[in-house]
Amino acid sequence: MALDNTYDARLVQQETAVGAGAQVLLLTLLGTAVGMGTAGWLTGLAFAFATWAVLSRAVHRSRPPSFGPANRVTLGRATLVGGVTALVADSFRSTPPVSLLVGLTAVALILDGVDGKVARRTGTCSPLGARFDMEVDAFLILVLSVYVATDLGGWVLLIGGMRYVFVAAARVWPWLTAPLPPSTARKTVAALQGVLLLLAGADLLPHTVNAGVVLLALGLLAWSFGRDVVWLWRRSRVPAAVPVGEVRELVAG
Repeated sequence: MALDNTYDARLVQQETAVGAGAQVLLLTLLGTAVGMGTAGWLTGLAFAFATWAVLSRAVHRSRPPSFGPANRVTLGRATLVGGVTALVADSFRSTPPVSLLVGLTAVALILDGVDGKVARRTGTCSPLGARFDMEVDAFLILVLSVYVATDLGGWVLLIGGMRYVFVAAARVWPWLTAPLPPSTARKTVAALQGVLLLLAGADLLPHTVNAGVVLLALGLLAWSFGRDVVWLWRRSRVPAAVPVGEVRELVAG
């Protein structure tokens, strides 16, 4: 049994390495197509290495029997996000083809709705997969915020940075790490961030309208995070002896 586990772990590690190879291949194609500069190459390669290193460590800790089809979809999304990251980094040197950046981002956003369905249908839902999906989403929003901020101003970075501020705050206030109840509103707001930032980044609308679109995204995200923080704070004040079912009722009340 131990040999089988070791063998499975090696196969999973190989899949993460294939993902890194796919990232380098995409960067090569982008570099050939748009003449990507040093900043784009270095940023893209750094993303590929960081993704491989962090994911390999997470896989080693969780030791899943296989990488799974849903994680393969998420890894594909991560590859696209790496391409978007490289293009955004290169945009400080020269304007990248907007159609290419929008196309890669749009596919990544569409696939965001696929990996979860694949996980549920194949019975391969896991904490590793959920965390991997969340981190890819968060980083894409951060990169899009950087891109849009170059046109609309630094305030747009609040969208991309809000989740990371929340994670940092949780180190100071551990009650922020408590699990949140499922929320359709939270998922909807999270999905809208990418769509609205992409709409603004595509530069199809007047500057004022783009600012309004991004301001709407920021307002929705602030409301979503604020609601969750209030819920977690109220939950932290409920005695530990109270049953879980009653905790939700007390917090909601």
